[in-house]
Amino acid sequence: MAAINPTVGDLAGNSAEVVRAVAAAAQEGAHLVVFPEMVLTGYPVEDLALRSSFRQASKKAIAALATELADKGHGDLVAVVGYLDEAPAGGPQNVAAVIHGGHVKARYIKTHLPNFGVFDEYRNFVAGDSTLVVRIHGVDVGVLICQDIWHPDGVLAELAQRSPGLVVVPNGSPFERNKDDVRLALVSKEAARMDTPFVYVNMVGGQDDLVFDGDSMVVDRTGELLARTPHCDEGVMIVDLDCDGKTSSPDVIISEDAIAQSTPTVTAIAERTSIEEEIWKVLVTGLRDYVEKNGFRSVVLGLSGGIDSALVAAIAVDAIGAKCVNGVALPSKYSSDHSLADAAELAKNTGLHFRTIPIAPMVDAFTSNVVLRGLAEENVQARVRGTTLMGISNQEGHLVLATGNKSELAVGYSTLYGDAVGGFAPIKDIYKTDVWALSRWRNARAIELGEMPPIPVSSIEKEPSAELRPDQKDSDSLPDYAILDEVLTEYVDHDRGYDALVAAGFDSALVARVIGLVDMAEYKRRQYPPGTKVSSRAFGKDRRLPMTTRWREGNEGK
Repeated sequence: MAAINPTVGDLAGNSAEVVRAVAAAAQEGAHLVVFPEMVLTGYPVEDLALRSSFRQASKKAIAALATELADKGHGDLVAVVGYLDEAPAGGPQNVAAVIHGGHVKARYIKTHLPNFGVFDEYRNFVAGDSTLVVRIHGVDVGVLICQDIWHPDGVLAELAQRSPGLVVVPNGSPFERNKDDVRLALVSKEAARMDTPFVYVNMVGGQDDLVFDGDSMVVDRTGELLARTPHCDEGVMIVDLDCDGKTSSPDVIISEDAIAQSTPTVTAIAERTSIEEEIWKVLVTGLRDYVEKNGFRSVVLGLSGGIDSALVAAIAVDAIGAKCVNGVALPSKYSSDHSLADAAELAKNTGLHFRTIPIAPMVDAFTSNVVLRGLAEENVQARVRGTTLMGISNQEGHLVLATGNKSELAVGYSTLYGDAVGGFAPIKDIYKTDVWALSRWRNARAIELGEMPPIPVSSIEKEPSAELRPDQKDSDSLPDYAILDEVLTEYVDHDRGYDALVAAGFDSALVARVIGLVDMAEYKRRQYPPGTKVSSRAFGKDRRLPMTTRWREGNEGK
C-alpha cells in the first residue's frame, strides 16, 4: 500500500513520487503496489478534468510512467495507479491503470460518481459501466475506485459475481470526524460479504480545504483487519496476503505463475488516537500543504492574546516551523495589558517572530476625517488591523492567516475586510468549544513530551473579547458558547430546523435568534478564506445556501 501525498497538476512531481514508492516496495519484495485514486494528477482536479490539454497530459504521463518503471528495473512488479483519462467520445474519466512490463495492461473506470458534499463528479467525469479483473501471479484481482464500494447493489455486486481472489480499491476519501470507523466497518462488511480480502488505499495530504488522512487498510476474507496505516502519515506498507488462485474469468492475464511461499512480513495495525490528536494532525497537514503547495514560505497573523489566534499560531508552528511564522500584535486604545502580555508569552513559548504595531494613530487618522460611531467605529479598528496585515503580506511575501472559528463564522461575528482578511483560515471548521479543547490537548501533549506548552493558560481561561470597546465581552453579543455550539451543531451540521430544535428542548427565543444570525451571515461566509474541513458540513461546498432569500425558519407559511 503506497499512501503518498500528490499535488494537483504536478504530473512530473507526482510521477516521481510513484517511482520512489515502487522502488521502496520492490526493495521489500512486493509483487503488487496499489496507489490512491488519481494519484498521478492529484485529486480532486475539479474543472481541470474538462480541459482537453490536461487530459492529454495525464494520458502521456501514465504511459511515460509505465516506461520509466520498466527502465528502472521494476517492470515485473504490478502497480495500480490512478490518473485522468478520457472516454472515446472525449469525456473525462477517473481511471485506475494496471501497469506491468513497461505498459498499461488494463484500465478500470470509476463507475459510481459522488455528487454530494464537496464532490461534483457528475460535472467532471463520465462514469464507467463495467468491472475489471486482472490475473496477477495466478490470483484474480478485482479493481474498484473509492465510491464504488459504497454501493452494494452496483458495480460491487457485479464484481462479486465474478468471484475475484482479491479486491483492490484506490481512494481519495477526505477526513471527517469519525470517518475512519465508518471506512473500516464498510470495508470489513464488503470483504466478508464477498468472502474476499480487500486492500483499501487512501490518499494522504491537503488539497485546498480538504485533507486526505490516509487510513489505508487490508482486511481478510472474513473482514478481520490485518494492517492499517497511521493517520495522516505518508509511506509504503508491505502486507503479505494468502489469496485464492484462479477463481474467475479475468479480462487480462498478466502472469499465471504463483508466488513461492516466503516468510510473511510482519505488518502493523496503527493505533487509533484521540479525536483531538486526529483533528490536530489534520489541521497541521491542511495548513502545511496549502502553504507549501501554493509556493509560500511563511505566514503572518494577528496575535490578540486571545485563544483563537493563539491556537492558529500553534498550528502554524507545528505545520511549517516557528522560523516561518510571523505574529503581529496590533493593539488599540481598548487593548488590555494582559492581552499584549499573552501575545508576547505565546511568541516566547513557540519561538515565532513577533512584533507590535499600535493601530491607534491609524484609527484616529481615519475617524478624524470620517465621523463614525458605535459599531461602525469599532469595525474601523478591525479593518485597520486587516489592512496592516495585508500590507505586511504584500511587502514581505507572507500568507495571511485568518483566525476566525466556526462559531463566529456561523453567526457573522466577524468584520468583513477586517479580521476576516487572509489567504487561509485554519480553524474555520472548528467550533469555539473545540478551540478550547484542542488548545488544552496541545498543551497537555507538550507536557507529555517534556516541551513548553505553546498556548498561555490565560488565553485559554479568560473570557473571550474582541476588545473593540471598553469592557467588551463576546457574551455581550452572543449566547454562552457551550449552548451556542450545541444549537449550531444541530442547525448547521445536522440541518435540524426551528421546530425540531425547539422540540429537542432548546429555548425558542434562543433558537430564533441563533438561526436568524446564521441565515443573515451567508454573505459574509461567502467572502471568507478557505480553511481545513473537519466536519461533515463545513461552510463552503458542503453547505450551499442562497445569500438572497426570504425564507426564515419558524415562519413557515407566513
